[in-house]
Amino acid sequence: MTETLLFAPHDLPARWRRRRAFTFVDATFSVFLPLWQRWRDDEDRCERLHVVAIATLNALNDPPSSDDPSPLAAELARAWPMRVPGVHRLEFDEGRVVLTLAIGDDGDEMLSRLWLRADAFHIEPTDDPRKLCKSLARFAGDGATVCANASAALHPPLRRALESSGFECLPVTTDTRVVARFAPRWRVRRHEPPLACAASPREAIVIGAGLAGCAVSARLAGRGWRVTLIDRHALPARDASGNPAGVFHPIVWRDDSVAARLTRAGFLYALRRWQALEAADHDLLRSDAGLLQIADTPEDADALAAAIARFAYPSDYVRPMTRDAASRIAGVDVARGGWFFPRGGAISPAAVCAAQLASATARITPRMATEATRIAHDGRLWSAFDASGDEIASAPVMVLASAHDAARLAGLYGEPTRSVRGQLSVLDSSTLDVLRMPVIGEGYAVPLGANGTLIGATYDIDDPDREIRAAGHRENIGRVASMLPDLARAPASVRAGRVAFRCVTSDRMPMIGQLADESAARRDAQRLSGAWPLDLPRLPGLYGAFAFGSRGLVWATLAAELIASQVEGEPWPVERELAEAIDPARFLLKALRHGEIGPS
Repeated sequence: MTETLLFAPHDLPARWRRRRAFTFVDATFSVFLPLWQRWRDDEDRCERLHVVAIATLNALNDPPSSDDPSPLAAELARAWPMRVPGVHRLEFDEGRVVLTLAIGDDGDEMLSRLWLRADAFHIEPTDDPRKLCKSLARFAGDGATVCANASAALHPPLRRALESSGFECLPVTTDTRVVARFAPRWRVRRHEPPLACAASPREAIVIGAGLAGCAVSARLAGRGWRVTLIDRHALPARDASGNPAGVFHPIVWRDDSVAARLTRAGFLYALRRWQALEAADHDLLRSDAGLLQIADTPEDADALAAAIARFAYPSDYVRPMTRDAASRIAGVDVARGGWFFPRGGAISPAAVCAAQLASATARITPRMATEATRIAHDGRLWSAFDASGDEIASAPVMVLASAHDAARLAGLYGEPTRSVRGQLSVLDSSTLDVLRMPVIGEGYAVPLGANGTLIGATYDIDDPDREIRAAGHRENIGRVASMLPDLARAPASVRAGRVAFRCVTSDRMPMIGQLADESAARRDAQRLSGAWPLDLPRLPGLYGAFAFGSRGLVWATLAAELIASQVEGEPWPVERELAEAIDPARFLLKALRHGEIGPS
């Protein structure tokens, strides 16, 4: 593709100059490298360039060749994603150039699942371009341009589809392409695509300094925001994030459910962010031998092996394991077969938190040993107050990342979160000393080297007891022994224990995103009885990232990127369907649909 063909129809680079961000949607997955190079060459470039590329799974078969002399091609090859479907977010030039790669079986269908505001589109239409053009109209920003490679036979239907969707076809159209600009003369969409939060100054408050709060603080700071981070403890990562280690892995189910897709997206994005932190010399105490999951029954092991084959997952993502094979790689006898995640493992949550804060320390102001007991909005700024009624901080944007306390601070409908007490145990020298990698299943076991083996954890719903119980240690040993029988033959003594409280919802999905204006929703309950998430009124500048349960390591980094993208009006890093499954307003929406709440 020549630069003239790529840049001229979109009036680039003039249109991106001195802008905060520019978003280019490429339905052909062919323009990223020349766009990136042109951006680099332009001294007046936009601060951030987003390229959203749509492709099929087979497009991941061929990373840029090592024969390509371009240094940018080599960078892209090093960041090339794993061959699994979904949205992959790759970042370059210190996060100022972002490639959001949407991989699915059908390009038009995959594009329609995203949520973004685009400045330019590069497309190759099918014989019936109507669905594609409707998607373009849903995402088009003011004056967004379209350049389509099309045969002469496709010109008439493509022009009709573009014009009926609010685009004006321009006279630069040729025999091989159609060029258009978004200029609707009537309303062509129900909802406006994302816009940046109108925040001045660009300051934010984050309440909670665990995995979620530290990740959100770092992602906002990386975009130039100044963040006040508030936590009731003297140091970050003191509650569940203070456990000696945590496991991270995707999940594999018999169907590719919403939970499986969301966990896959979180797992892959977390790996990228952790690799960036490690490349900057932060030690995250991350294991590198993989992670083994033991099936609950032999039948489950067989069913998941069939699912792995059916989905054609690559071996660097997951591998089925017979009992004998699993025992060999684990270094201990296992009760059943299962599956192995080569990129899974264990990591220190506290080290992750510390590294994230250190990576953006100049823009983050910690307010430790400070408890926010109330929040308020004066029409422009959010403020956090302590128990004495004194203001701790104020800013246009606030993110609630304080687990159990977030729902209370926000006053969410229906008490959507619950507390789960988790007691873990650290074993002294035992038969598990030779364990080579973390093993999970009915429980988990993580080798800590000379510090023994971490096992756990109990799952005690709505149990507020902070004391360590002997019964909890026995339960942990029993769970792990059911996976690793050697522990039952020679039980170990317990060196130490710890109790932490996880925050969960009834559907076991996290709460991530902008909070709804519940008062406004109540006043308009009748109209909203058939609402969708985009119909709900939202509280300007208030977001949540909490209720991660036992998956904080996998979900927190993606949650931070989703919230930062919503704040900045950037393309979302997951499909809209997945974002709606974790929307903090989903329980309110369900109650409105069922007529359970009204204007009281």
